[in-house]
Amino acid sequence: MNKLVVATNNAHKLSEIRAIIGDDIELLTLADINCFDDIPETADTLEGNALQKARYIYEKYGVDCFADDTGLEVTALGGGPGVHTARYAYADRHDPKANTEKLLRELEGAADRSAQFRTVVALILGGEEHLFEGIVRGQIPTEERGTDGFGYDPVFAPEELGKTFAEVGPEVKNEVSHRARAVKKLAAFLKSL
Repeated sequence: MNKLVVATNNAHKLSEIRAIIGDDIELLTLADINCFDDIPETADTLEGNALQKARYIYEKYGVDCFADDTGLEVTALGGGPGVHTARYAYADRHDPKANTEKLLRELEGAADRSAQFRTVVALILGGEEHLFEGIVRGQIPTEERGTDGFGYDPVFAPEELGKTFAEVGPEVKNEVSHRARAVKKLAAFLKSL
């Protein structure tokens, strides 16, 4: 196996994954296989969404692939926004700035600001399905901090860093992030084959 499709066209996500997987495997994007479909994500769990995306690619295009789904799970919000993380502010579109603003607004005055980011990667290789999970526990600060990052990076501070992902930059984030932890498990599995 020398090629693997990543079910994304997100440049930030792809660069994080490439940095971990390395050059042994050529990673292809959805655009590389001419997939411009709006792939459904209708499951009520991260595992379900990741598998749904991977199965869609595998069944329609017949290629080995992996997909991920990530959720921010905030204790004071009963584990939300969870599977709705990307479309937290608006159900019909991604708006990272509006998402972080809504999160901070909903946590105003909250004593418990603990949260975790969780990523599940679903790999389909030769028709076999495999799941890998990465979790980072941390806190939601009372305001955005840092400018080097995307999405929720300015409002999530992992326990081991004490700073937000946006304050530490992509190199440090790639070492400890939820996606990095899940992708490192995926990479170890692929190297073991």
